[in-house]
Amino acid sequence: MLIDQNGEKQGIMPTSAALEAAEEAGLDLVEVSPTADPPVCKILDYGKFRFQEQKKKAEARKKQKVVEIKEIKLRPNIDIHDYEVKAKAMTRFFEEGDKVKVTLRFRGREMAHPELGMKLLNKVKADFEPTTKVEYEPRMEGKQMIMILAPK
Repeated sequence: MLIDQNGEKQGIMPTSAALEAAEEAGLDLVEVSPTADPPVCKILDYGKFRFQEQKKKAEARKKQKVVEIKEIKLRPNIDIHDYEVKAKAMTRFFEEGDKVKVTLRFRGREMAHPELGMKLLNKVKADFEPTTKVEYEPRMEGKQMIMILAPK
């Protein structure tokens, strides 16, 4: 299947005839869709075509947002004001479209009370429920409890 430089279908023809038509136009014969039946070829300037494809890819890369994982570190016996400061930072991260990894570190005798940590992480989950979804449920990993939240 051949498409000429003006975008008009020329119909199905043998490869040799398509190559001759491209040579007459002073352009290249490019296979656009090799998997189609019959394969689709187009008469165009290959250098210009590659340049335009490169520009499209660069434009797509420019528009895409890289999602980062920000980390907030807490302790099981955090004070109310300290928690509010951390919550404000988390809100800012969610507004920027980033994920937040909440790490709760246990030290010494705090290890004997993981339920306090679970209670705190459930409070974080409840506070941010309208705007976020839990990507990784609270779980102990060694001496710390981890949870990952992502904006909806």
